[in-house]
Amino acid sequence: MQAVTFTQFGGPEVLTVTEIPRPVPHAHQVLVQVLGVAVDHVDTFVRSGAFQTPLATPHIVGRDLVGTVTAVADAASPWHIGDLVWTNSAGYGGRLGATAEYTLVDTDRLYPVPTGVDPFHLVAAVHSAATAAIVLTDMMQAQAGQSLLVAGGAGNVGRKFCQLATQMGLTVTTTSAPQDFAICRQMGSARCVDYHTLAALNGATFDHVIDTSGQVSLPTNLAYLAPHGQLTMITAPKASSVPIDWRRFYMQDQSIVGFIISHATSNQLARAAHRLNQAFAHHALLEDHLTQRHFSTAADCHTQLEAGTDHGQRFVLVPDSTD
Repeated sequence: MQAVTFTQFGGPEVLTVTEIPRPVPHAHQVLVQVLGVAVDHVDTFVRSGAFQTPLATPHIVGRDLVGTVTAVADAASPWHIGDLVWTNSAGYGGRLGATAEYTLVDTDRLYPVPTGVDPFHLVAAVHSAATAAIVLTDMMQAQAGQSLLVAGGAGNVGRKFCQLATQMGLTVTTTSAPQDFAICRQMGSARCVDYHTLAALNGATFDHVIDTSGQVSLPTNLAYLAPHGQLTMITAPKASSVPIDWRRFYMQDQSIVGFIISHATSNQLARAAHRLNQAFAHHALLEDHLTQRHFSTAADCHTQLEAGTDHGQRFVLVPDSTD
């Protein structure tokens, strides 16, 4: 079968389309015929070695896939041949990667595709949507009535935070370019601020701050925290020479928490998947801005992501044999 593999860490050029044997499921696994694989920034971290994790052999790139169950190892498996399913935790932690015509997935890491939902728009959304869901519920422990500042509210991740936080009853403020105010309001933002002129916030503070863009410095993010507020970091902040007022930070009982979805437990992922599927079934949270490409273009997709020339498009790879 066809798969996108790498034998050493490095740049996008280490990715090659190779022929490897079709895997056989063992206990608590199913064999999935892959329909599409989303390309995520974290895939570039695994490929380059920037994110250290146990890898299965062969090293197949990719973590988010949608496909059809074609074989099960256990008679009592909750999955059946023909089920349309998705997962967002392939390709790390010793598990086979997603970018292959067939791959193995643990039964507790598979989730159904809701009836009537486009599988490609779903798989393009699961990384950002699951990140937002887990951060809001588990890391922030956000509650209705609280306030949230989303820096980069018009991006893939920012839009998911806006939608989910609004559903939870939070009041959301977003920063973005002015031309993106309409999309932020559509996602649920109660107030939109030009990221070029953050002074327009007029000293407002928030219970929670999340910077999805990496374009805001740590001192600036902390300045918008309310007493007892929490800054959650899912990307490195912009460098700054401005000193941090640590006295204000600890005297106001504030906190900073980091999160990467690669460290989420299977239970956390399953709870998030249940919540996402409820939204997907109502055609919410799905990703509209996607480009479908073949496995053989994986290296080019990685190059564009790393160079920032993807222009907000989500790449979904399909096997080259797919017409």
